[in-house]
Amino acid sequence: MAHPFLVKDIAFQAGLSSATVDRVLNGRPGVRRQTEMRVRAAIAELEKQQTGAMSGGRILAIDVVMETPERFSDAVRAAFEAEIAAFLPGVFRCRFHFAEVMKPAELVQLLDRIRLRGTHGIVLKAPDVAEVAAAVARADAAGIPVVTLVTDLPNSARIAYAGADNRAAGETAAYLIGEFLGSVGGKVLVTLSSGRFRGEEEREIGFRRLIRAHYPDIGITEISEGHGSDRATGTLAAAALATDPAINAVYSIGGGNRAVLAAFDAADRPIRVFVAHDLDADNRALLAVRRIGFVLHHDLRTDARSAFRAIMSRATAPGRAVPASLSSVEIVTPYNMPTGDWTN
Repeated sequence: MAHPFLVKDIAFQAGLSSATVDRVLNGRPGVRRQTEMRVRAAIAELEKQQTGAMSGGRILAIDVVMETPERFSDAVRAAFEAEIAAFLPGVFRCRFHFAEVMKPAELVQLLDRIRLRGTHGIVLKAPDVAEVAAAVARADAAGIPVVTLVTDLPNSARIAYAGADNRAAGETAAYLIGEFLGSVGGKVLVTLSSGRFRGEEEREIGFRRLIRAHYPDIGITEISEGHGSDRATGTLAAAALATDPAINAVYSIGGGNRAVLAAFDAADRPIRVFVAHDLDADNRALLAVRRIGFVLHHDLRTDARSAFRAIMSRATAPGRAVPASLSSVEIVTPYNMPTGDWTN
């Protein structure tokens, strides 16, 4: 397995110990096939990063850390890689660390490992809990800027937030659903991946506020802690439908939309309007066949650009304040859905 990289760099990229990587590279027995595949994938990622690096000038290597479903992490990776190619080519090199579910202790351990290893910056999508905020403070004290992505940690030492105005997004969803249901009324199934994410909480707050103020005849039933996975989210949705015959609309904050639709199909229940977030591959397909009606989308490349600018600003002028920058929310329907590269 020829490569020019240090064992410790491969181990860090793969999330394995150096001893394990050494066993894989030297073909020693007792290594699982899955472990070997992780090492190969890590080497491929390092080769990709190296190919995109500048031949000269300063390169800022940053770490993108996210707890999120794979469908969204795929969209984020595509957006960041596309923006690297357009953002002063080669200035940034990204190391990606994605997991669908992480315990706070695991996330903190990863952030501390990145801090000790060294990085020019961290882009972070994580739950708003004290342990994570403390890890962000340690990174900041070490001179490592942290930018939060799509969900904020406002009470932490992060230098900037890159993402949309989540309360406004929730209010937009309430307006769409309220106007669509009109005098028919009913009840909206609001799905969250987890109540630990401030961004999702802010969307829900905005949604509830506008429904309460302008559409008081519409009720809300909430499900949470499905972590965006189809299996868990589908089970929660099915249970909610079984106990509440009034549910006739969906506001999906946390994903798992195929499973939510399957739960309605299994219960033989109609959906009058379905509003989702993010124009990922699943939602594009569902929107195209009109299984969902609206997608609230913000440009992830704009978020990547904001994160790059914030980290570069801190690298070039450590004492300078980083201005806030919010990406706009777009209402996407089957008739104005972008074609081609949906990270644009």
